[in-house]
Amino acid sequence: MDLTKAEEGKEYIIKDIVTDDEELNAFLFSLGCYSGEPITVISHRKSGCVVSIKDGRYNIDNELASAILI
Repeated sequence: MDLTKAEEGKEYIIKDIVTDDEELNAFLFSLGCYSGEPITVISHRKSGCVVSIKDGRYNIDNELASAILI
């Protein structure tokens, strides 16, 4: 299941990042978004969702959210 289908307020563990874009992969890694890390969807929006990773909150678009498998 990817992040776009995640339930709000529930903590998940990131299983994999599915992307061929190295820049995107590096960006997610810099946020602390990689396999084994916990992630929580704070809220879903039309254009994406707000997530909590480590001590930060980030607004990510649907394309990015669909690349994160939980």
